[in-house]
Amino acid sequence: MASQSSRGQFVWHELLAKDTKAEQAFYKQVVGWSTKKWEGPGSADVDYTMWMAGDRPIGGVMGLPADAKEAGAPPNWTAYVEVPDADETTRQATSLGGTVLMGPHSAEGVGRFTIMKDPQGAVFAFITSATPPEPETDPRALDFSWHELATTDYKAAAKFYKTLFGWEKKAEHDMGDMGVYYMFGRGRFTYGGMYDKPKDMPAPPHWVHYVQVDNADAAADRAKKAGGRVVNGPMEVPGGDRIAVILDPEGASFAVHSKAKA
Repeated sequence: MASQSSRGQFVWHELLAKDTKAEQAFYKQVVGWSTKKWEGPGSADVDYTMWMAGDRPIGGVMGLPADAKEAGAPPNWTAYVEVPDADETTRQATSLGGTVLMGPHSAEGVGRFTIMKDPQGAVFAFITSATPPEPETDPRALDFSWHELATTDYKAAAKFYKTLFGWEKKAEHDMGDMGVYYMFGRGRFTYGGMYDKPKDMPAPPHWVHYVQVDNADAAADRAKKAGGRVVNGPMEVPGGDRIAVILDPEGASFAVHSKAKA
């Protein structure tokens, strides 16, 4: 059972896709992950494949469920955040204006989880893991290293997520005409940023999750060659790191991130 010590930690990242085999090939080529079939409890009933960073499972991919397709949900990435009690967090999030999309649902050997929309409409998820998460470390190669929320009211969103997960303000950057970039995290870790999306951004409020790679520019080139589309970057961000935001061949949004050279 999870404890308060892991509350608010990002613990899993999941891709729902139409063609899981093609998507696995794309991300292996672009990011460098390997894959491994899920063989735990219930694996006979669910076709689930894990993304592997070396010998570490860091996420998974599965087919877009039929009900999600019928509801018009596109292929997408969703991050899961650890909480001590998924049922209580679901009640709390609902009382604060969140909307349940699925759950709370139990998966044997995995945990109990809920997928929701926050009050501004961005999809997120949380889980009470069946086994406690590993102690938190700084992001390593092929880990998800940054989490970015484009929303309509970052101040309200920051308050919502702080209440649920304990995320604290780490810094703010004035981006001029683009407004304020609010950085959040817990303890010594900075997890990502939130900002009010420009009025000309056609997408609804959404999260984008960044993967740490050796070279963001090279990964962006690989993505284009493999059928993806680079929608922002590659570019340098404050501090010297490089990023690129990408749509995979099915239109799911993710980003790559490489650290500044020492």
